[in-house]
Amino acid sequence: MFELSKQFRFEAAHTLHRTADANAEPSRRIHGHSYRAEVTVRGERDPDSGMVIDCGLFERAIEVARLGLDHHFLDDVVDLGPGTIENLSAWIWRILAPVCAGLARVTVFRDSTGDACTYFGPAAP
Repeated sequence: MFELSKQFRFEAAHTLHRTADANAEPSRRIHGHSYRAEVTVRGERDPDSGMVIDCGLFERAIEVARLGLDHHFLDDVVDLGPGTIENLSAWIWRILAPVCAGLARVTVFRDSTGDACTYFGPAAP
């Protein structure tokens, strides 16, 4: 069993409606972050190609997700919800799952604050 991961970066702005701490008011204003995402697929190597997933296909799928987020106002991204790292992880999963067999996890990092969130896909019914 192998895991293959690829990272990408994106810049985006959003607002958040927080109430829990002293930073609630600045979060309501439009502000931006630099994000890094890591997408991991898991599986066995194809006997002919020797790859878990065709790297060209993997890169094209990731580019679709990156272009959907990079330099966008996250509040306006369809089907994202509030622009949290939790929602970003799940949104990237939904974009990639139909074309990336063996998708295992999506992690979104906000390195400037040391935050990260990993999404492992929807829970089984």
